[in-house]
Amino acid sequence: MGQHREAFRRCRAAGAHLPDEELKALQVAEEAGEVMHALHGLKSLTTCGDAHTWPEVQNDLVGAVIAALLAMHYIDPTGARATFDKVLHRRTRRGREAAAAA
Repeated sequence: MGQHREAFRRCRAAGAHLPDEELKALQVAEEAGEVMHALHGLKSLTTCGDAHTWPEVQNDLVGAVIAALLAMHYIDPTGARATFDKVLHRRTRRGREAAAAA
């Protein structure tokens, strides 16, 4: 956890000149990078020998989801839920089938 907080602090300091919505998007990307690193470690695909477990991967996945939802809310507090619902529907099989039928 300490490493994660330090990475967050560095990201925040490096992006101090950016608009807050861009900084939030970068934080989501950082969380996604944590997931990628954990998956690579789980499958022994790293060169640093950094092993991971499924619970660690799951923890990082949830962190990425939370960061993404918070960023959406921060960028558009009143429209985030509607945007999420629309995109989720579009990305599901039912939504794609409905769009293809229209």
